[in-house]
Amino acid sequence: MTKADIVARIASETGLDRTEVLKTVETFMTTVKSSMAKGDNVYLRGFGSFIVKKRAEKTGRNISKKTTIVIPAHNIPAFKPSKEFVEEIKSNVKVK
Repeated sequence: MTKADIVARIASETGLDRTEVLKTVETFMTTVKSSMAKGDNVYLRGFGSFIVKKRAEKTGRNISKKTTIVIPAHNIPAFKPSKEFVEEIKSNVKVK
């Protein structure tokens, strides 16, 4: 499912104009990204949490040059689904 599919479905279910729905969806995504960029987590009860994970500094290897490099500590975005979300997926998704 793409962003366009999400916008189309929300617009058809709510009766709102697609441009309004698109602006709302894009504002939501911008808000989540800017909050996470500041180091804040975003919690959506019943859906999940957008969290900032901290990765420690580690040593890596460039095998083509046979050198060792230090990868600095950094933050990465992650999503942790709620228990309700996980249970719904487990009960509805068919294994291929």
